[in-house]
Amino acid sequence: MATITAAAPRSGLPGFLKHPATGKLLLLAVAAAVLVPLADARWASGSWPGALTVDLSEPLGRASDWVIDNRDSHPLFLYFFGYVSNAVVLSVRAVYLVLLAAGWAGVTAAAALVAWRVAGVRLALGTGAAFLACGLLGMWIPTMQTLALMVVAVLASVVLGVLLGLAAGLSDRTYRALRPVLDTMQVFPAYAYLLPVVLVFGMGVPAAVLATVVYAAPPMARLTALGLRGADAGVMEAVESLGTTARQRLLTARLPLARKELLLGLNQTIMMALSMAVIASVIGAAGLGDRVYQALASVDVGAALAAGIPIVLLAVVLDRVTGAAGSVTSAASTVDGLGEPRSRWTGWAYAAVAALAVAVAGRLTDRLDWPEAWLVNIAEPVNRAVDWMTDHLYSGVPYVGGTADWAGHFTTWVLDPMRDGLQWLPWWSVLLIVAALAWLIGTWRTALTAVLAMAAIGVLGVWGPSLDTLSQVLAAVAVTLVLGFATGIAAARSERCERLMRPFLDVFQTMPQFVYLIPVVALFGVGRAPAVAAAVVYALPAVVRITTQGLRQVDPAAMESSRSMGATGWQQLRQVQLPLARPALLLALNQGVVLVLAVVIIGGLVGGGALGYDVVFGLAQGDLATGLVAGAAIVCLGLMLDRVTQPTDRRTKKGA
Repeated sequence: MATITAAAPRSGLPGFLKHPATGKLLLLAVAAAVLVPLADARWASGSWPGALTVDLSEPLGRASDWVIDNRDSHPLFLYFFGYVSNAVVLSVRAVYLVLLAAGWAGVTAAAALVAWRVAGVRLALGTGAAFLACGLLGMWIPTMQTLALMVVAVLASVVLGVLLGLAAGLSDRTYRALRPVLDTMQVFPAYAYLLPVVLVFGMGVPAAVLATVVYAAPPMARLTALGLRGADAGVMEAVESLGTTARQRLLTARLPLARKELLLGLNQTIMMALSMAVIASVIGAAGLGDRVYQALASVDVGAALAAGIPIVLLAVVLDRVTGAAGSVTSAASTVDGLGEPRSRWTGWAYAAVAALAVAVAGRLTDRLDWPEAWLVNIAEPVNRAVDWMTDHLYSGVPYVGGTADWAGHFTTWVLDPMRDGLQWLPWWSVLLIVAALAWLIGTWRTALTAVLAMAAIGVLGVWGPSLDTLSQVLAAVAVTLVLGFATGIAAARSERCERLMRPFLDVFQTMPQFVYLIPVVALFGVGRAPAVAAAVVYALPAVVRITTQGLRQVDPAAMESSRSMGATGWQQLRQVQLPLARPALLLALNQGVVLVLAVVIIGGLVGGGALGYDVVFGLAQGDLATGLVAGAAIVCLGLMLDRVTQPTDRRTKKGA
């Protein structure tokens, strides 16, 4: 015992000095002592030097002019982009005509029967009710237009994503090459690449479908690659020992083993495609998105909500159906509604015959269109409710003040100091801070990537607006994390609380941002505060879900051990659950940052200014340089924040 006691002091100090973080801090201190005086003497003003900027407006302007001048004559447009555009138009029109020919009863029956075969009677009833609700709201035709566009866009996204995922999953070199491309596709604001798509294809359905494909294909590619690369090594060795070819191993082993990842990729692709429904309406896509956009242009919250609800219902139904399809056990694949054994294909055949019979019956009775007598008008009561909220909550609330006062205080006490502080810092100090944060939680490669991303912002000439956007993102992420972690902890500790919150989280996550933008503006006014509020509403559900799942997946043995030692619920949470759920909490932080950045453009529409406004201005004015440069700066911000908030498991695998 004495020997152990004597050895403890000798091992304490060296152990501290050997800690990786301590060594990094010492090196950072030495580097700062050398670099800060030199940088301060060279660039005393602190603003990004004009000599280090690159003006892209002239080359991008020439590219835009060339596309406009040659769009109707160049062989590239006539014999490639023209055929692509025609194929998209014909595909969307064919799907739309099939949906119209089936009638409202046939489409509803087909959707319900598919849900029944995949997940059972309960989801089938919910699916039928969702489609009927679309008709009751007077949105049957717009819903079919959106559904036709989504079917084509999702199919194209899945094909493209699977092809890219196969290439990345079977080749390490291709995986490393595709990863930054997929990162850029997923982080690049949709508004920013709407302009080049419109330049090439013009306003209309082709541009909307292709913009949706670019936005929705990366999840399918990522998850396909993940499933193929994560195939069980023992199974693959056993299959290879049988003398199979590479193609046979792919078809008989890798793809079946990756089934869950493939279906999850399909689920995420559908969700992201639907999230583009409103944005695509800006460039001429008809359907629910166009109804939402037109209603918001006339400040009609009720009409916007009537069109937004079907988008939410479609998203929830498709999410549940594709999620159930990814389950290993599906009751619908083994038994029918009466519980009698049926073969899988026989059940699908019966479902197809039943749906066809309903569609034929509707055509024979001339009941294809939704009856006008079955319409429910929700626009007027919703608008009255919004008017009441504006009149009674905007200002003059006793003791606490109105929402306008809250927005003003938040802007004065939080947003303004953060923006002014970031813009006051010399540019080189911002790069040093980014490098220090990224290196402390990652490797030198992580730090180098983050610094290069921030430096690229300065080179593009948008340093000031980018720091303004960064201040809004940091404020929104902070609010999102406080609310998300608190709500996620409550949901993880109470199944009843989770069940009560789940429908609200579904609505917030799938409702188009444009729909709740006007209530936010009505309550908080125009400015940076409502932009932050919209970002919080959009990012909060993902943070809550990831936090809840991470806390619930903590090892039950650890929880039982702490409970047996007499730990209270608070002690279990603080000393067991939160430390063990650290990877999930870091992932929640990372996803919160990404989702907040996704709403930066929307914030530009309500007074958020900075990069979001530049992207919207570039699209509205046809200014390719302004829109693309601002979009590229948002991508750089996203890349930097991603590296700074990435979970540490990745760096440990690289031997940090």
